[in-house]
Amino acid sequence: MYIKKFLPAVLIFFSFYVHAQNKNFVIEADKPIAPIQSTMWGVFFEDINMGADGGIYAELIKNRSFEFFRPLMGWKIEQNPVEEGAVLIQNRGINTANPRFARINVHNRSKGSLTLTNEGFRGMGIKKDLRYDFSVLYRMASGKVKMHLELLNEKKEIIGSTELFPQEENKEWKKLAISFKANQTEEKGSFRISFEGNGAIDLDMISLFPEDTWKQRPGGMRADMVQMLADMKPGFIRFPGGCIVEGFDLSQRYQWKKTVGPVEERQLIINRWNYEFPHRSTPDYFQTFGLGFFEYFQLCDDIGAEPLPILNCGMACQFNSAEVIPLNQLNPYINDALDLIEFANGDATTKWGKVRANMGHPEPFHLKMLGVGNENWGPQYLDRFKIFQKAIKEKYPDIKCLLPVLALIRKAIGLII
Repeated sequence: MYIKKFLPAVLIFFSFYVHAQNKNFVIEADKPIAPIQSTMWGVFFEDINMGADGGIYAELIKNRSFEFFRPLMGWKIEQNPVEEGAVLIQNRGINTANPRFARINVHNRSKGSLTLTNEGFRGMGIKKDLRYDFSVLYRMASGKVKMHLELLNEKKEIIGSTELFPQEENKEWKKLAISFKANQTEEKGSFRISFEGNGAIDLDMISLFPEDTWKQRPGGMRADMVQMLADMKPGFIRFPGGCIVEGFDLSQRYQWKKTVGPVEERQLIINRWNYEFPHRSTPDYFQTFGLGFFEYFQLCDDIGAEPLPILNCGMACQFNSAEVIPLNQLNPYINDALDLIEFANGDATTKWGKVRANMGHPEPFHLKMLGVGNENWGPQYLDRFKIFQKAIKEKYPDIKCLLPVLALIRKAIGLII
């Protein structure tokens, strides 16, 4: 209490004293007297304000696998004549990360009489003369169906098109891919599939990417946005957040293992910014994890930044549900941390190192530090941090375990007052 009363008076006196001295300070930036580590500053990425899907991740199709709470969100069905059941969302009925698909029933349709249009992420940015790469998982249930693929401008005029014609019935899912160019630039375009013929076709993972991704990687990130990050020359990249690490409750927490492997097997979850602010509801905000932990590590590797992954420590957001896992049940969370280090640094003979290698990066990512928890604080957080730190140091003594800034600030304030 004495410090609380005395400290303001000291600060007021000090401010008058400094003002009275009127001294000049000269900073000689070209003459450092102590080494400055490159990891003293960096960038912090979080999937907020469409930062991933609709942002740095270059996918143009929203709700490409029909896994949003409303399966046809982002899609518009148009048909003439109207036929009930022309487009049906079905469920595989098995344990899979991607259970839904669309069954398109095409009964003697001509071009334009049955269409499925995707609005993109508040519109699609289309560039003239740029190539666009379309792909889809399909299963031809019966008959023959032709698909007309069309880029549209804001007036719904066609500004790029091609055709796909699956030739045979098949019981197993197959992938079709084709590319075509746009002949016009459009800021708020859309994408339409027009069905022609007579039959039934199942569609899933309907995808459209521009050719100018970062390093021209298929299904990659936007080159212009990544270049801006690279130009900043950050010492580290902190990912994937932020509050999405915690989740409103633990069922919605970010789980890195669900973001690696084949993209069609990554399990979509709701983004907490979907509903966090009642006055700014964004019901179309989900995380497909096309941008996952492998892609984050690869991005760091590309631009020469140290990766700083942040993992859930068994605590949900303390401003919302404040749900916690008991200390004696933390093992799955700790194992996630240990497995992540193996994923990043292990050789291809290890379980998770093999997953990384199979994704196209046999060399390690040289992970050196890891954040335990996000905006967590209090004794319940510090107790969990100590358990994580002990387990990590025992297996990987060179890995640095970082506390969130909020915990450090609160701890420092507690020591002062």
